[in-house]
Amino acid sequence: MNDVIIVGDGPGGLSAALFLAKNDMNVTVYGQDKTAMHWALLYNYLGIPKITGTDFQKIARQQVLDFGATLVDDLVTDIDQTEDGFTIQTEGGQTAQAKYVVLAEGKELKLGKSMGLEADRMGFDVDRNGRTAVSNLYAVGRATKLKRSQAIISAGEGAAAALDILSTEAGKDILDYDSPPKDE
Repeated sequence: MNDVIIVGDGPGGLSAALFLAKNDMNVTVYGQDKTAMHWALLYNYLGIPKITGTDFQKIARQQVLDFGATLVDDLVTDIDQTEDGFTIQTEGGQTAQAKYVVLAEGKELKLGKSMGLEADRMGFDVDRNGRTAVSNLYAVGRATKLKRSQAIISAGEGAAAALDILSTEAGKDILDYDSPPKDE
C-alpha cells in the first residue's frame, strides 16, 4: 500500500511528490504528462531566469524519480474512500491504495466532485495546507484557484500539502530544508 497517491503530474503534484519522497514516504504519482505546463514559458518562477514548461516538467519529473517516487503513465478514473484510506482505479485497469490522496488534477474537478467536494467559480475550498473536508484528501494547484493559477503557486501548494502530511504522520511540525555541506 502506498503512503500517498498523487493524481496529477504538474507542478503541484510533482512538488508534493518531491517533498514526500525525499522524506521516505512511499509515493505514486499518476499522470500522463499532459499538463498545461507544456504550453508555458516561465519568466516568473523565482530563481529560474527563463525555462520552457516542457523543460521544467522534464527536470521536475526526473527529480521526483531520483528521490524514489513512482510515476505511472495512466489516468485515474475513480477514487473511493475506504476504512484505511483510499482506493483508486485507472483507465488502464490498475487499482492502488493509499492512506492519503493529493488531487492535483488541474482544472478537471471530476475526481474531487466524486468525493463530495464542492467547487465554486474559484475551485475547491481547501485550507492553507490543501486539506479538504474529506479526511486525508488534499487538493492543490489549479483545482483550488481556477482563475488564478500559476506554476509557482501550484508548486507551493503541493509543498504545503506534503509538509502537512509529513507533520501529521510525525505528530509534530516538520520542516524540510537542506544546508550546504560545511567545510571540514
